[in-house]
Amino acid sequence: MTRTQFRHVAGHLLTPLLMCLGMATAYLGAFHQPTPNHLELAVVGDSPQAMVLAQTMKDRGGAGVDVITVPSREAAIGALHDRELTGAYVPDAQRPELLVATASSDTSAMAAELAFRQVADHQGVPLVVTDVTAKADGDPTGQGLFFLLVALSVGSYGSVAVIGAAGATLRMRVRAAVGVVTALAVSVIGLLVAGPVFGVIDHDHAAVFGFAWLYTTGIILIGIGLHTFLKRWTTLALITLFVMLNFTTSGGVYGPELQNGFFGALHSFWNGADFVEGLRNLLYFDGGAGYGGRLFGLFAWFAAGVVLVVVAGRHESRNAPKPVTPAAVEEEIGESVAV
Repeated sequence: MTRTQFRHVAGHLLTPLLMCLGMATAYLGAFHQPTPNHLELAVVGDSPQAMVLAQTMKDRGGAGVDVITVPSREAAIGALHDRELTGAYVPDAQRPELLVATASSDTSAMAAELAFRQVADHQGVPLVVTDVTAKADGDPTGQGLFFLLVALSVGSYGSVAVIGAAGATLRMRVRAAVGVVTALAVSVIGLLVAGPVFGVIDHDHAAVFGFAWLYTTGIILIGIGLHTFLKRWTTLALITLFVMLNFTTSGGVYGPELQNGFFGALHSFWNGADFVEGLRNLLYFDGGAGYGGRLFGLFAWFAAGVVLVVVAGRHESRNAPKPVTPAAVEEEIGESVAV
């Protein structure tokens, strides 16, 4: 192997090596040690005993746990449906109860149960756990939406690679149109598999399809726009944006209340979190709990893709080689002969 060949191979191997480094850093950084980060818990009651228990739980949990009191069981259920709480403990000498909303985050509900089960064990009585939400029969853990996100994301950034390679000679507007149609196909496939095949989605199919198309179109348009400037580095950029930083911050495995500040902050506006949390709010919380904000977030990512495509299209137009006219050829020949 010559030195030139070695450099060529090494240059291309740099991409998968950077992917390996990025995936290891992102996934282990996000998931290796879930720790409470503003885990919102409550004790039901306004008695001195309830306030003392809440303060005790707060002191034991430290800065990562926020424990308040709510006046009644109904108020606690309302706060869980608004996704303002992760768990609410109803004290009782014989039958203490923990209220959770597993549709919001199954792992966060488990963290709340672990915290309050210690209280019940100290009393020597069993803890009754009540889930105040109902999920689809095909999605008992509530994580099916996350796996739908994975499928849509892979279909989207994989399509960008094909459009960039096979459609390199097409105008930007044509590539963008192909991307929009491809997003429709990816969304249909995802909805069919998640809905009729596995039963993860059992209602609001049209709205779910709209969410999926908005999400996938945003990724594809962003990828098509970036390809103009990044070329062979586009795949690495898309995997960084829509896998490394996307899956880890979506809330599909751990919510921000069990992650460090970096991933928790990205959860507030990243498009994967907008997709997962928006659909959770739609399907399990009656379109409340911040549904509108998550829908707006997906529109913002879609708009970013449109802007990138426009900018990339103008860049390509300005830098395209100018066609050579017959008159210009004759003039060049004449100048050559004269010389």
